[in-house]
Amino acid sequence: MGRSIRITLFVLLLLVVLVFGLTVGRQVFLVGGGPSPAPDLSQYNTYVYEQPRPLADFSLTNEEGQTVTREDLRGRWTFVFVGYTNCPDICPAAMANLRRTDQLLAPELPQPDYLLVTADPEHDTPEKLKAYTGFFGEHFHGLTGELATLREVAKSVSAVFVHREVNGELLVDHSGHFALLNPEGELQALIQPPHQPEKLVEAFEQIYQWARANRTGS
Repeated sequence: MGRSIRITLFVLLLLVVLVFGLTVGRQVFLVGGGPSPAPDLSQYNTYVYEQPRPLADFSLTNEEGQTVTREDLRGRWTFVFVGYTNCPDICPAAMANLRRTDQLLAPELPQPDYLLVTADPEHDTPEKLKAYTGFFGEHFHGLTGELATLREVAKSVSAVFVHREVNGELLVDHSGHFALLNPEGELQALIQPPHQPEKLVEAFEQIYQWARANRTGS
């Protein structure tokens, strides 16, 4: 075999190896090459964070009188709502929407918790929170405690609340959105009103599937 022929065959072999390598590399990149972008859920009034935001560190009291910290929110998905038990309109409607959402969840989806962070700790004792959240279901819980700490927690889920007195009665103006925490206890998404349980279920399912695929690579 002539020298020129050997060189030609060697070059062809290198080309075959290069093409094969590029093909395999492309498939690896397409199948498992990095996280997929967060889903666009604007049709559900939902914004999903590509990188979850950390929750403020806190020590508060739940409806059972037990101390709860940020670490206690790990291990499950949690819908968070900032409100108060004496709220005349927004809160009952929001909690009712969450209860209906809970009823509509498919059995293959993880069971989330629903957490009311009070904006009125002066009146919302653990006992009062227990009676209020218990009306909506076993997966509903509440947090109360120091006002400053509650404000920090609210801020970390992009919520605010303001106290004002009208005719001697305390009224609380507060945000109306839901925050969705992932199983790491981080802010994964914000869901703005108006809230429709069917759309909440769709949004939760898509966020869960996206997060699961990015976590497992499948």
